[in-house]
This record gives sequence, C-alpha cells and structure tokens, in this order.
Amino acid sequence: MIWIIHKKIADNSSHDYITRKVTVKTMKKNILLGVTGGIAAYKAANIISMLKKRGHNVRVIMTKSATEIITPLTLETLARDRVVTDMWEKKPNVEVEHISFAEWADVILVAPATYNVVGKVANGIADDMLTTVISAATVPVYFALAMNVNMYSNPILRENVDKLKGYGYKFIEADEGFLACNVNAKGRLKKEEDIVDILEKEFTEVPQTLAGKKVIITAGATREAIDPVRFLSNRSTGKMGYSLAMAAKKMGAHVTLVSAPTNLPRPTEVDEVVDVVSAQDMYEAVMSRYDSMDVAIACAAVADYKVKKYSENKIKKKEGDLTLVLDRNPDILKTMGEKKRDQFLIGFAAESENLLINAQGKLERKNLDMIVGNSVNYMQRDENKVVFLFKEREMKDISEMPKEDLAYEILKEIK
Repeated sequence: MIWIIHKKIADNSSHDYITRKVTVKTMKKNILLGVTGGIAAYKAANIISMLKKRGHNVRVIMTKSATEIITPLTLETLARDRVVTDMWEKKPNVEVEHISFAEWADVILVAPATYNVVGKVANGIADDMLTTVISAATVPVYFALAMNVNMYSNPILRENVDKLKGYGYKFIEADEGFLACNVNAKGRLKKEEDIVDILEKEFTEVPQTLAGKKVIITAGATREAIDPVRFLSNRSTGKMGYSLAMAAKKMGAHVTLVSAPTNLPRPTEVDEVVDVVSAQDMYEAVMSRYDSMDVAIACAAVADYKVKKYSENKIKKKEGDLTLVLDRNPDILKTMGEKKRDQFLIGFAAESENLLINAQGKLERKNLDMIVGNSVNYMQRDENKVVFLFKEREMKDISEMPKEDLAYEILKEIK
C-alpha cells in the first residue's frame, strides 16, 4: 500500500509542492469470510479472489440461504479450501469446528451482511455455523451491509447496528446504486475492492513513531448547565478526538483521553479515559496532567461561555423574553500554550468563514506547533477535509477522507 502525501509550503512569494511517498507494509492474515443469503452473495467470489491475490489465507462459511444464490463449489475453488455450510455435517477431524474457526481467523468478514444476520448477532442468536463462530470470536468482525433500501433504513436495523458497534463490531456501510428490487437507492454492497482495502487496514503495520511518548487528547462537546434540565453545547460528535486517541495508541503512545459527553463507544484500547462534562471540568483534568505529557491535542469542542448564574430549579416559562448572562470559560488551549515547555501542541479550528486567516491567528495567539483547520460543515460527518498550518508557516491541504484515516495524517506531523 502506498500513501501519497502532498506538502504545501506557503510564503509571501510562491507556493511550492513537495510530494513524498510513504510505503506502508500490509501483513498477510487469515480471513474468515461469512456469506449470507443476500442477492449480493455472488460478489463473495470476487472478494475471495482479491484476498487470495494479495496473499491472504481465506476460509468460507456459507449460510443455507447463501447456497441458493451461489454454489459452495465456486467459493471452494477460489478459496482452495473446504466451504462449511452446515453445523452438523460430518467433519474430517475431531476438533470443535466453530471454536477452531474462531481461533484460526485474524479477522472475520461477513459479506453480504443481511438484515437477518445483523439482527441475530445483535440479539445473541447463534443457530448456524456462521453466527456460532461469530459468537465465539475474539478477533475483529466486519459486517459489509447489503439489503433493500427500506430494510436498510429500518430503525430496527439501525438500533442493532448501534448496539453491535457498542460491543466493538465494525460495519462497512452500503453504497447507493441499482438494487435487485429495481430502484436506485442506498443498500448496494460496497465495491469489492473497497471492502478488501478496508479490511487490510486491520493488518497495516503502523510505524511506532510515538513509542514511549505520553499523549493527552481532548474530545467531545462540553456542556454548560443552565438548570437541572437544560445546558449549552454544540454539534461535535467527538469522533475525530476518539479516532486520534486510538491511532496514537496504535502508534505506540501512552494515551490519556479527556472526553466530554459523546454517543461513541468507550475506547477500551487507550490507557486512561477521563470523563468530564463542563469546560471547567476539562480544564482541571487537562492541567493536572499536562506537565507530564509529550504531546497535547485539543480536539474537543469546548464551550467558550457558561451561564453566570446556574438555577438550582428548572426555569419556568414566563411572559416575555428570557435573558441569560454568560461568563467566559477558561481557555484550555491558550493555557497549555502559555505553560508549554517541550510539548508538541496541536489545536483545531472549526470555522464558518475566513478559515486560513482565523486558523493562522489562533495558531499564533495560542503558541501552537500545529493547527488543523476545517469547515463547520463537516461537523457530525464521518469524513473531514482539512488544512494543516504549522508554526514554521508551512501549510498542507488534506483531501476529504474518513476521520479514522485523518487521525494518522495528523499524528505523522508530530516532530
């Protein structure tokens, strides 16, 4: 896998571009492919072929419904291994097969993943070989969704997906395209090559450039209480900060995540998660740890203001307008910049206008080494398009990409 990075040097006279290639080694792994009874089951043949060409070992489990769409013989020929279709078939050995499959695999991919199989796994049903193996697995499990558009948008499916995400299962969302039900809509299995690329990210050897370093990252949207019911906050989901925390851990760092409220699963991989609510809570959590850190990344959307007088009781509706008097919250990032010794300090600037000017000003005012600027239009999205600005007055444009990938691009800039 080759990553192409474009570095843009900005000064008063010219804009020069330097392109450098970074080669990332992909490890060869054991991949267990589960094929279920969606019409896209025929695409499993191409997925197997691509995985084999890239050197991976592949074994296949098919549900009974899948065998009505594509024959086991086809997939056996491509995988060069026996395809399992029945829990109760005579076995060529005496091992407990659903356990041995789960132990053999480095990752499990269910493609296509139907409404039915997601619902069964989400509710603890293991009534065939595939769901039984998944229930016994401790490795990453990916569901590549594919189904009718109405099933795809069904709130029951969404609830089951969210439930499984909370347990660490991973999902490859469907694309929009022409479906078997003769409509153009969301529900088409993602392209086979894209699925294989996503899967291979599990095997990428991440350079341990942060080994031995202590990193503190803030994430989420702080809340400033008005009364026992209401609060001031913003639309940040916390996904960028959480992605940074998990990427930093994979790069060898000791990671402390200071998290304001989010709806994201708790990242068990990081070393310390500190839950906070208000900007003051976050300020105290960060400052009590900052001196011992090597890197600090302020990704949280921190409220600039809080109500001057909190109401102990719920504020009742009255005639006329309600006026809230606000006080300034402590500026966490500015304080870190003032206290900075040898730490590498990164901030974020979400702007609705004059992105470069506002981000550059924040970089200088708060004594940052780097700032990540982006449009507020990317809030609550899984992707982001940003610009990096550096203390040395360098600039780098980063094209739109998933926040999980962007996290590595940010961390690679740490000097």
